[in-house]
Amino acid sequence: MSERTILPNVDDRETGPFFAAAAEGRLVYRGCLDCGRGLQPPTAHCPHCGGWNTDWKTASGAGWLFSWTTVVRQIHPDFPAPYTLVVVELDEQPDVRLLGRLDGEPELALGMAMEVWFERLGPDGPTLPQWKPAIEIPEGTR
Repeated sequence: MSERTILPNVDDRETGPFFAAAAEGRLVYRGCLDCGRGLQPPTAHCPHCGGWNTDWKTASGAGWLFSWTTVVRQIHPDFPAPYTLVVVELDEQPDVRLLGRLDGEPELALGMAMEVWFERLGPDGPTLPQWKPAIEIPEGTR
C-alpha cells in the first residue's frame, strides 16, 4: 500500500494508548474495572455504571464477524476499491466491536471467526489493528 494521507490521531488522550499498543503488536480495549463492561469508544468514564475506575485491558486478538459492507466505488485515493469494511466483536468482551478493512471482496459469513493483524501505515506512520478470517473452526465449537 502506498503512503496514506488520512491518518488517525494517535496522540488523543482517549485513544492514544490503543494506537501505542498496536505499534507494539498488541490489541487492547478500554474496560470498566467496576462493572466489567467494555467501553467502545474508549473513555475514562463508564456510561454503564457511572464509574471512573477504567483501564486498558489486553485482548486475545480473536473475535467474530458481526457485520460487513463492501465499497465498490473509490471515494478517496488512499482507499482503492473494492475493499470490505468489517465490524468484529471481541471474543472476551462482546460489547466491544472494532472496525477493520480487507482488500477486495472476500467470502465472508456472519459469525465467522476473525483474528487481528497489525498494519503499519508507512515507515514512520501509525499501526492499525486490522482483521482477517481466522483458520476454520469446526462447527459447534463456538
